[in-house]
Amino acid sequence: MGNELTNLSHIMGNPVTCRAIQLTDVVYQQIEVAVKLESLKAKHPQLLYESKLYRILQGGTGIPHIKWYGNENDYSVLVMDLLGPSLEDLFNFCNRRFSAKTVLMLADQMIGRIEYVHKKNFIHRDIKPDNFLMGIGRHCNQLFLIDFGLAKKYKDTRSKQHIPYREAKTSLELPDTPVLTLILELNKGKQDFGQI
Repeated sequence: MGNELTNLSHIMGNPVTCRAIQLTDVVYQQIEVAVKLESLKAKHPQLLYESKLYRILQGGTGIPHIKWYGNENDYSVLVMDLLGPSLEDLFNFCNRRFSAKTVLMLADQMIGRIEYVHKKNFIHRDIKPDNFLMGIGRHCNQLFLIDFGLAKKYKDTRSKQHIPYREAKTSLELPDTPVLTLILELNKGKQDFGQI
């Protein structure tokens, strides 16, 4: 991709951001892609880790294809397939109501995506409607799972044994939310959820 990515700094917003832009590939075709950027000065960089996870998950149904990862200027850059709206966007567009048929069709695909990630020995740790996106074009009825920055290996690849829980060495500096609290408690193992 090289020179095509040299002027991306003008679309930078948040420490990690994702934007849809049009790039010219090596054979001069116009392609629309999603570009996720992270400052090389980020306090807790996660884009390199996320790019490695995408590589491990490549080929799975509902996993976006990664086109390129590298550093350009002051940013880590992850280029992947452009996808459509998130489930959150669709839900809002539908006045926050889905039919029973739609819910069942989405649930079937969501479970399939999560199962695939688990079969690869990882847990996502950030499951929410914003991280499920619909495909576009010939994949418009296919659901994709994105944003693996918080994912964690939970099983040893060789032994298939669960990796014991341990406290993180560094803080991710995430906002204290009920969902985050639940995730942290779930990560410790079986809990009485009435106490959370």
